[in-house]
Amino acid sequence: MNDLYTTAPTQIVMYTTEYCPDCIRAKRFFEANQIPHLRVGLEGNAEATEFVMKVNRGCKSVPTIIFPDGSILVEPNWEELKAKFAYA
Repeated sequence: MNDLYTTAPTQIVMYTTEYCPDCIRAKRFFEANQIPHLRVGLEGNAEATEFVMKVNRGCKSVPTIIFPDGSILVEPNWEELKAKFAYA
């Protein structure tokens, strides 16, 4: 799928890990608001890890969420996520 490792995906892509509290919060936000997105786990996925580190200038920061408009949120809190979707 060509949406996985690009800064211009056709859908929202969230790079995450299983036990990161910020990732769990972001997942809950997307689920609570029924926002479709694609989740890509970093565990055991060298290509995803490398992509996240490239996007974040060498940091393995999660969640890294990439939007079709080219914007990126890294480790967003609930308010930042709400602000991103305020237009909806």
